[in-house]
Amino acid sequence: MTTLDPRPAHPGRGRPGASGHGGRGWRQVLRDYVSLTKPRIIELLLVTTFPVMFLAERGVPPVWLIVATLVGGTLAAASANVLNCYLDRDIDAQMHRTSTRPLVTGAIAPRDALVFGGVLGVGAVLWLGLVVNWLSAWLALGAIALYVVFYTIVLKRRTSQNIVWGGVAGCMPVLIGWSAVTDGLSWSALILFLVVFFWTPPHYWPLSMRFKEDYANAGVPMLPVVAEDVAVGRQVVAYAWVTVLVSLVLVPVAPMGWIYTVVAVVAGAVFVAESHRLLSRARAGVTGPALGAMRLFHFSISYLTLLFLGVAVDPLLFLPLR
Repeated sequence: MTTLDPRPAHPGRGRPGASGHGGRGWRQVLRDYVSLTKPRIIELLLVTTFPVMFLAERGVPPVWLIVATLVGGTLAAASANVLNCYLDRDIDAQMHRTSTRPLVTGAIAPRDALVFGGVLGVGAVLWLGLVVNWLSAWLALGAIALYVVFYTIVLKRRTSQNIVWGGVAGCMPVLIGWSAVTDGLSWSALILFLVVFFWTPPHYWPLSMRFKEDYANAGVPMLPVVAEDVAVGRQVVAYAWVTVLVSLVLVPVAPMGWIYTVVAVVAGAVFVAESHRLLSRARAGVTGPALGAMRLFHFSISYLTLLFLGVAVDPLLFLPLR
């Protein structure tokens, strides 16, 4: 996930167009390129890819298939993130929490980042197509296109609903994981896709609430920038409820046993309660860190992780509901 970067700025800070490996060791150059891929976001995407493969297999998939799919998914996500950094380098320079990214400081030249992102994308598609299957490869290509074109270019700077529809790209790893095992899709995969789709707004809007001044300074119309906290809180609560309800639809469709059901109900109840807590504080006029937006942001990650852990474990220890 996008987080504050505590590292000091490079000497070239403030010169987004500067080119610059000169004078830096290869380890620092490597760290800069890796940071462009946004590893924490990739980790979260893999959290939804890996467990789905167990459900699709109804057991443990071949280890080589798991590794191959995760490698391809990592390359695809890295490509999308690098290209996003390339396209957003102007607004990243205006936001405090992104102002030390390598394209802003001049540590990496824009052209180098563009080539890097393109190579990663081509590598992801070819790897998945040749090693896994071509359906997974095309889904990965679609995910890159959705994030780079649909979200970053078309939606992000134009509408407060950017993260809602742009979040479709973040749902694609579910389909990639399923198709890697079955070479097809199913209703179960679609339900999990929708879980991630509805989860994205109540996950990302709290982060946007915490850093809405950053987004406002950069001219990005995230919902918390253009709407009052109470209105945002209502939307967060609504999406949290829908997320949990959709997650329960998987129980009869998959079908799932007690393990997933208990996790979905308990973790979902806490997720909804935390969302209502945010709304209550907003109605009370609480602002800033005391609002607790980051508390909900961090718990939303825990919720998704626990839910998909249940997706993976349930088919291994299937305990039917009746």
